Amino acid sequence: MNFTTTIIGKAVQGEVLTENEVTVTGVEFDSRKIEAGDLFIPLQGTNDGHDFVAKAIENGATATLWSRAAETAPEGIAVILVKDTLLAFQALASYYLLEENPDVIAITGSNGKTTTKDMTEAVLNQKFRTYKTQGNYNNDIGLPYTILHMPEGTEKLILEMGMDHAGEISILSELAEPDVAAITIIGEAHIENLGSREKIADAKMEITTGLAPDGLLIIPADEPLLAERTHSLSQTVKTVGIQNGELSATILNESKGATVFSVEDNGYQIPLPGSYNVQNALIAMAIGRWFDLSNDEIFQGLAYVQVTQNRTQWLKAANGADILSDVYNANPTAMGLVLDTFAKLPTEGRRLAVLADMLELGADSLSLHTSMVKHINDQDFQEIFLYGEDMKGLKVALADRYPALAVHYFNKEEKLQMMEAVKNSLQADDSVVLKGSNGMGLLEVVEFLQK
Repeated sequence: MNFTTTIIGKAVQGEVLTENEVTVTGVEFDSRKIEAGDLFIPLQGTNDGHDFVAKAIENGATATLWSRAAETAPEGIAVILVKDTLLAFQALASYYLLEENPDVIAITGSNGKTTTKDMTEAVLNQKFRTYKTQGNYNNDIGLPYTILHMPEGTEKLILEMGMDHAGEISILSELAEPDVAAITIIGEAHIENLGSREKIADAKMEITTGLAPDGLLIIPADEPLLAERTHSLSQTVKTVGIQNGELSATILNESKGATVFSVEDNGYQIPLPGSYNVQNALIAMAIGRWFDLSNDEIFQGLAYVQVTQNRTQWLKAANGADILSDVYNANPTAMGLVLDTFAKLPTEGRRLAVLADMLELGADSLSLHTSMVKHINDQDFQEIFLYGEDMKGLKVALADRYPALAVHYFNKEEKLQMMEAVKNSLQADDSVVLKGSNGMGLLEVVEFLQK
C-alpha cells in the first residue's frame, strides 16, 4: 500500500491534524513491529495502544490514528484524528480492498478453516497472484490487518473468518464483501456461547451477509443444518462431500503421508491423511473450478500444498516414533474425525492417543467428552492418555467398555507427569496422535516428545 495522510483521512472520515503531507507504506497495531513509513493503529485492548505511540515514533512510524483529545496528540508524527481507531482501521481496509479489487474468497467453519485456506491458496496460486490470511488473523482486527498487508496487484484474496459469538462473522463478511464463501463443517466449537448446533449454523451462515449477489457458497453435503438455511439464497450453492454432494470424492488410498482420491474419474492426492481433509480439498477444488482452473492446475496445487503448522502435522519423536500433531484446536466432531482416521493408518508398532479437554462446550461438556468413546476401541488403540477435568467422563466410559485397554488420566496440575508418562511409554515403532484445545497446551507435549 502507498497512501498519503490526506487519502487516509478521507478513507476513515478522520481529521488530519498535521499540515505537511506524509506518505504511509504499511500499517501495524503493535508498536514493536513498526517499521519506517508505517501507520500506527493504537487499539484498545488489555492495554491502550495510545500509550505506546512514543515507541511507534521511535521505530519509524510516519503517521498514527488518534482517538483521544486533539490537544493530547503526539508531536513528531502525522496525526489523523478519528472517533474509534478500530472502526477507522476497518474503514481503511475497505478502502484498500476497493482500490485493489481482488476476488475475495471467505472461509469459515468449526474446524478445517486454516487447512482449507491453505489448500485454496495453493490451488489458485497456480494461475493467479494470491494472498491469504497469515496465521490465525481471522477476527475483526486480524481481517483488516490481512487486507492492508495484501501486496499490490493481488488477484485473489483468501480470508479466514473466525468467531466466538453470534454477529461477528456478519461484520467480517460486510467488510470483505466476498465473491466466494465456504463453510467447512458445523461442529460444537463455541457451543457454550451460542447454545446449540443450530445457533452455530446460523452464526456460520452470517458469511453470506456480504456475499456478492452472483457469488458462490460452498457447504458440506452431509450437513442438513446448512442445507435448510440456503433455500432462500440468490447465490449459487454447491455441496461437496465424500461419495455425496454435487462435487463428490471417492477415497482410493490413505497413508500417513498422503490420501489419494478420485473426482469424476480424475485422480488427485493431498499430502495429508483423513477423509475430512479430502473434503477440505473438495472446497478448494470447487473454488478453483469457479475461477476456471484446469484439472492439472488443481492437481498440482493440492499435491504440493503446505499447511499451517499444528494442523494434522506428522512429526518425529526423539526416539523415532511417529507423532500426528493436531493440537491447535478441538471440538467433538473434529476429534472424532481425527481418531477415526488415525485408527485406520498403518503402523509398525502400537497406536497411542493423547487427548486433552475441548474447551467452550458449555453444560454438555462432560457428555460430549464421554462420547469420544465411540471413536476408540482396544483393537486399534493400545494406550490412551487423558488430560483435563472433562476427560474424566471418557476415562470412566473407556474403563467400562474396554477394561483391558491401558488408560491413564491426569488432571491439569499433572501436566509434567503426563508428558513424562507418554515419553516413557512411547517406543520407536509406535505412532501417537495428540488432539485437544489450544488452551490445554498440547504443543508443549509435542515439543517435549521431540527433545
